[in-house]
Amino acid sequence: MGYEELLEEAYAKMPGKAGSGERFEIPVLDSFNEGNKTMLKNFQAACTKIRRAPEEVSKFLSKEFATPATLENERLVLHRKLRSDVVNKKFEEYVQGHVICKQCGKPDTHILSEPGQRAKTLVCEACGARGVVR
Repeated sequence: MGYEELLEEAYAKMPGKAGSGERFEIPVLDSFNEGNKTMLKNFQAACTKIRRAPEEVSKFLSKEFATPATLENERLVLHRKLRSDVVNKKFEEYVQGHVICKQCGKPDTHILSEPGQRAKTLVCEACGARGVVR
């Protein structure tokens, strides 16, 4: 058996690619409705993964859905009945606008609030880019 045949055989035995190859994937919020409230069970873990304060993310979601939100231990309670896909779409919008770098597309960023300035700056730790956060 020649080298080419052995190589083909080895490739055939290898498992297929797993995952998208990206090291960062936007977390999916696990939500359920209880009466007229929406509970986000894994909210704290999702905020930890995107490296943002839960208060900051809950403030964004509260404004976007025009409803009060309260943090209870590991979860967030939105005082309105919402579908899971709608909540996750807004969370993805937050990650795209407030976490992912516009230049290099990496999630290695932090938000800088400079004194005397109203706008916040998104600073990328990977490429050094700076951009204004809406």
